[in-house]
Amino acid sequence: MDYSAVKGRIFDIQRFSVHDGPGIRTIVFLKGCRLRCRWCCNPESQSYEIEKMELNGKVKTVGRDVTAGEIISEVERDTVYYKRSGGGLTLSGGESLTQPDFAEALLALAHEHSINTAMESTGFADFSVISRILPHLDLYLMDIKHMDSEKHKAFTGQYNDKILENAQKIARSPVKLIIRTPVIPTFNDTEEEIRAIAKFAASLPGVEEMHLLPYHRIGTDKYKGLGREYTLSHIEPPSQEHMNKLLEIVNSCGLKGQIGG
Repeated sequence: MDYSAVKGRIFDIQRFSVHDGPGIRTIVFLKGCRLRCRWCCNPESQSYEIEKMELNGKVKTVGRDVTAGEIISEVERDTVYYKRSGGGLTLSGGESLTQPDFAEALLALAHEHSINTAMESTGFADFSVISRILPHLDLYLMDIKHMDSEKHKAFTGQYNDKILENAQKIARSPVKLIIRTPVIPTFNDTEEEIRAIAKFAASLPGVEEMHLLPYHRIGTDKYKGLGREYTLSHIEPPSQEHMNKLLEIVNSCGLKGQIGG
């Protein structure tokens, strides 16, 4: 299969990142997501459609169509940094699983060029889609946001059943799986809620790490720029003291916890 010709839609590429995987990485942000998390810092990623967004008084076009070959050519520019740092390519979004052909092509081409691969993902897709991705993936950074399905739906627009089932299946694959939890006040920031997620993560075979990602207000201006309302404007970010308490809970469940990803 000619992976290089596969087309997809992205809205950003971030080079020299030290987040979302080990080492120095290039992050490719794909358009489209089936969740509508109230705190999403990339609201321009949610719709697959190409949009107009006003920021700092300027209107920008969000989204462009590219081929996997074009993107890998750009990713390859920093190969020397990947080799020195253990870095590589990370797919983010949005949700890469909404563009499975494109995501598969990008990851497969990266492996053909001996580039480490990671994907930040909600895991919200049929497992038949995920199973196409796994052979080309070195690290799966999977969000587990809440164990209560009703509360999960209230804040993200989707129930969590499929996500939890997929986490169990991914954990049985050879791919390294790290669980990540955005800590959102009023949603999942109590000690009981984080403990429930940590216990689930610890029950997954091979899972050793859980990352807590503190809520922040970065990206709130984007909602206004898209003509949308940001419904969590009244929420304050969690204190460092509170995050440290939650980190202790994660560690007490037998996981290697960290704050930030």
